[in-house]
Amino acid sequence: MRLKIRKGDTVEVIAGKEDDKGKRGEVIRVEADDLAVVVSGVHMRTKHQKQVQSQGRTVNPGKLRFEAPIHISNVMMVCPKCGKTTRIAISREGEKVQRICKKCNALIDD
Repeated sequence: MRLKIRKGDTVEVIAGKEDDKGKRGEVIRVEADDLAVVVSGVHMRTKHQKQVQSQGRTVNPGKLRFEAPIHISNVMMVCPKCGKTTRIAISREGEKVQRICKKCNALIDD
């Protein structure tokens, strides 16, 4: 399934936890199978890691902070031209596919 949000895009969280709502960040990873995206600095989680030794290497214990995936319906694309949250239109000309901002009609992929 093709998604309109891609790695490197700037998105804003529009739904979810109160402290994450309204935050903007760059998409680090897109998980198309789960319809989820990982946004930098948003939906931070803590994992308590035990000391583990495997294949001759030791993983240090401690608390690991990482960004957890957030559902793609809870984020909205930010237009790089006008800086507003917007929906994305798809324009197909031959084999070339371009994304267009619905608010300012600017091309997102240059």
